[in-house]
Amino acid sequence: MNIISCKKLSISLLLCMFFSYSFSYNFIISNNCPFTIWPGALAGAGTPPLPTTGFRLDAGQSITIPSVAGWSGRIWARTGCTFDPSGIGSCQTGDCGGKLECSGLGATPPASLFEITLGTGDNKDFYDVSIVDGYNLPMVAVPQGVNGGCNATGCLSNLNMGCPKELQVVGGDGGEGNVVACKSACEAFGLDQYCCAGQFANPTTCQPSFYSTIFKNACPRAYSYAFDDGTSTFTCKANDYAIIFCPMNGVKRPNEASTTPATRPIEESKTKKFAGVASSSNIFLPLPMLIVLLISLLYL
Repeated sequence: MNIISCKKLSISLLLCMFFSYSFSYNFIISNNCPFTIWPGALAGAGTPPLPTTGFRLDAGQSITIPSVAGWSGRIWARTGCTFDPSGIGSCQTGDCGGKLECSGLGATPPASLFEITLGTGDNKDFYDVSIVDGYNLPMVAVPQGVNGGCNATGCLSNLNMGCPKELQVVGGDGGEGNVVACKSACEAFGLDQYCCAGQFANPTTCQPSFYSTIFKNACPRAYSYAFDDGTSTFTCKANDYAIIFCPMNGVKRPNEASTTPATRPIEESKTKKFAGVASSSNIFLPLPMLIVLLISLLYL
């Protein structure tokens, strides 16, 4: 095989590698709350971060974030945030290290979580909405562009309104204000029986508690404790996942007594775009190293 043939073969292989990184999934995140939220995202071990890991999303806005097959991670919403121009600040709920971009940091409990592992090839996706680590906002996840029957999941109820006093997180200075989140019993009390730890670290000994049952009754499809798999984990083969916060639009603004309608409904929401975030599932992100190698092979 001569040098030119070797170069052509190398270029072909690199092009295959390049196009294997094409985005084939989208997360469509919508804010139906009557206030601004700051969604965050954390990739699981061994999977790349999403193009953005934290951003502002005003009432009525949506954003489409592309992902790749095999991606695993979680998405949540932060509330009551303030950030300076450099992206440093804090949030009342769901904070991730006091930064706008979470950059590998997860949500500080309590926070409602969407968790997913996207299947590769013909393998199905596994997904759930979890309130095991507590709750801050209602949310639903809806598969779109599905092959076969798939289920929506989530928590429509506003658990903050019925949160037991011992689990409440109250917003505002000096503890004055509304309930902005509801802790898990594990976080509130730190006992093994609530955390499914120690001698309770298996499905036989770790049973639903009084507190997890309150969560489960309000949100039957959401994870309410660590071994709640049977009614809370779903499978699907979908192209996109719509993640909607405050789907019923019945949530109060932080530290306000009245409910204010969202700026506009989800169906009419303005799609928000960020640098490096595309709305098409067929857009390719540039891979600098592959581009450099291609150029090198073409001109050597």
